[in-house]
Amino acid sequence: MPVPALAWVLAASLWSFVAPEIDLAPAATEPAPSALARATVSGRVIDAVTGDPLTGARVFISGQTTSVLSGDAGEYTFILPGDGWDGREVRMRVEMPGYRGLERTVRLSGATTRVDLALTPGDDRVMIEAALRAAQPAFSPYTPAGQASVAVQESRGVDAARRVAAGPPPLPGAGIARPRPDFNTESYAHIEESGFLGVDGNPLSTFAIDVDRASYSNMRRFITRGMRPPVDAIRIEELVNYFTYDDPAPRGAHPFSIATEVGTAPWQPAHRLVRIGIRGRDIAAEDLPTSNLVFLIDVSGSMQAPDKLPLLKSSLRLLVAQMRPQDRVAIVVYASHAGLALPPTSGEEKSEILFAIDRLEAGGSTAGGAGLRLAYEVARENFGEEANNRVVLASDGDFNVGPSSDSEMIRLIEKERESGVFLSVLGFGTGNLQDSKMEQLANHGNGSYAYIDSEHEAAKVLVSEFAGTLFTIAKDVKVQVEFNPGEVRAYRLIGYENRALRPEDFADDRKDAGELGAGHTVTALYEIVPAGVEGTDVPEVPPLRYRDPADVTRRAASGELGFVQLRYKRPDDTRSVLVQQAFLDRGGDGSGDMRFAASVAAFGMLLRGSEHVGDFLLGDVLELARGSLGDDEEGYRREFLGLVRETRAQGLLKR
Repeated sequence: MPVPALAWVLAASLWSFVAPEIDLAPAATEPAPSALARATVSGRVIDAVTGDPLTGARVFISGQTTSVLSGDAGEYTFILPGDGWDGREVRMRVEMPGYRGLERTVRLSGATTRVDLALTPGDDRVMIEAALRAAQPAFSPYTPAGQASVAVQESRGVDAARRVAAGPPPLPGAGIARPRPDFNTESYAHIEESGFLGVDGNPLSTFAIDVDRASYSNMRRFITRGMRPPVDAIRIEELVNYFTYDDPAPRGAHPFSIATEVGTAPWQPAHRLVRIGIRGRDIAAEDLPTSNLVFLIDVSGSMQAPDKLPLLKSSLRLLVAQMRPQDRVAIVVYASHAGLALPPTSGEEKSEILFAIDRLEAGGSTAGGAGLRLAYEVARENFGEEANNRVVLASDGDFNVGPSSDSEMIRLIEKERESGVFLSVLGFGTGNLQDSKMEQLANHGNGSYAYIDSEHEAAKVLVSEFAGTLFTIAKDVKVQVEFNPGEVRAYRLIGYENRALRPEDFADDRKDAGELGAGHTVTALYEIVPAGVEGTDVPEVPPLRYRDPADVTRRAASGELGFVQLRYKRPDDTRSVLVQQAFLDRGGDGSGDMRFAASVAAFGMLLRGSEHVGDFLLGDVLELARGSLGDDEEGYRREFLGLVRETRAQGLLKR
C-alpha cells in the first residue's frame, strides 16, 4: 500500500478512537441490530474520456472530518468508523484539479461497498464561468441568494462554474462556505529575482541550501481556489524541491551524496541548465534516535477556521501515529497566555496524547513569545543527549501580543538552537498567514517550514517525510560554485534569493545556513550562458589590473564547466567539513529529472512574471512535464500537471 494511502487508514482508525460517531445523511432504512462495526468504501477513480487511472483525486464522504486521495492506480479506500452503516445512504464527492467535480449518493451494503468514479476533464469551464459571470455580475456566494444560486447550478451539473463562482469548497464536515474575512493580512517577504552575473567579475556563487516546501503547497492553495498567488509567495527553489529526484544514495563518510548534470535550458535553447542534486541518507524509522518533541500550538481566536485548528489537530494525529514508546511529546498552547496542555508523555500513551489534542479549542489573542519561551523550557527540562530535541510550532503565524518582536524571538531561537533544541514550523490557514515570519523562525531554528493546506499534505510532511521533517543529519549546509570562464560567459542561480551568501561566508563556520534532514533531497538550478553566446544582457565589469582574463590556466582549458564545493557540520559539531567535485557538460537535454525540475522552475517563473522565461508558455510547461513524469509512485508529479491545467483553465495567467 502506498505511504499516503496508509496515512489515511491510520487517520481514519485514530479518529474512530477519539471522536464520537458522526451522523451522515438520514438513513433510507433503519439499520438492523446486527449492523457492522465499521464500513469500507473503496474503488477506483479514472478519467472518463481516456479510462486512465487518476492519482491524487480527493474523495470526500458527507459528515466525515477526513478525506482520502486516490493512489497510483487510481484506487482509494475510505473507512467509516462506528456502527450502523449497512443499508444507509451517504453522499460522496470527488475533486481533482483540471477535472469537473462529481457527486453521488451511494447506498452502503455489507462490509465493503465498491464505488468507481469517472471524472470528466474540465477544459470547457472557462466558457461556462464567463457566461455565469455575465448573467450574474452581482453574484456573491456569501449571501443566501448566492448560496441558492450555487445549489441551482450544482443541480444542473455545472460543477465547474460552482467551484469558481462560489470560491473554495468547504473542508469535509465544515458545512456551507465560511464568510469571507473583512481584510487580508497575509505577509510575504519581497523577493528580487536574480539576474545574470558575468563570470569574470563574479567568479563565485554562494548560497545556503533550502529544504522548505511551504511555497509549493501555499501556491497550490491559491490555484485550487481560483486565485493567482502573490508574486512574493512564489519561491522557485521550494517549488522545485517539493519533488524528489533519482540521485544516487550516499556512500562513504558523508551523510549525503552530490550529483551534477547539465542539459538544455528549455525556455532558452542557446543556454545550458546545470542541476546540482543533494540527497540525504535515509534512516529507517526504527533506527531514528529517540524524539523529545514539544508541540507549540496556537489556539488563539484567529485559529477558529476549519483550515486552521481543526486541520492542525487532524495533522498532529498523523504525527502521533508515528511515535514509538521511547519517544516523548508535550503540548504547550498559547492564546492570551501560554500554558502546558500535556506534560511530557510517552509515545506508548497515544490515547492520552490524542485526548489532549482533541480538547484544544481556539479563542483569545496570540502571546506567541510567551509560548515559545515555555516550549523551550519544557524541551530543556526533558533534554536527551542522544535524542532529537525539537519544538514543533503550529500556527497561522499571527504573533501580535506580548514581547514578540521578530528580533527578540529570533535571538531566543538562536540561543536555544545552540543548546541542541531545534525548531520546526507548520503553517495553516488563509487570510492572515504570516509566511515571511514563519519561514524566518524556522531558518533560525535549524528546522524546516511546511505549509499544510490539506490532510494530504499533512500525510506527506508528517508520515512519508517524517524522518526528514524532524531529524537533522547535517546543519549549516552551504554551497559554493565556481564557473570556468573558458566555458561560461555568465550564470544565474534560479531561486534561493533569500538564501544568498557572500563568498567569504562559505568558510566562516559562524555563519548560519540550511539544514538537511534524513532522506531529504535538495536541487539547485543554474542557467548559464556558454562562452561565445551573445544576445543576453550581462553587466560589464571593468578590466582588472591584477588579473588578465586572457590568461587561461591549464584547468580552465580542461573542459570543466565548473567546480562545486559544499560545507556542512554534523548536528553536534561546531566545525565544518568540506566536500568538493568538478562537473562537465557532456551535451544533450539532460535526464528526465532535469527536464521535470526545469518544468517546475518555468512554471514558477511564469507565476512570478519573470523576464527570463522568454516566450515559454503554460502549454510548453505541460508538454515538458508530461514527458518527464518518470515512475511518480506517489503521484505528486501528476498532481503538478493538474495544477498547471487548472491555472490554464482558470485563466490565471495571460500566457
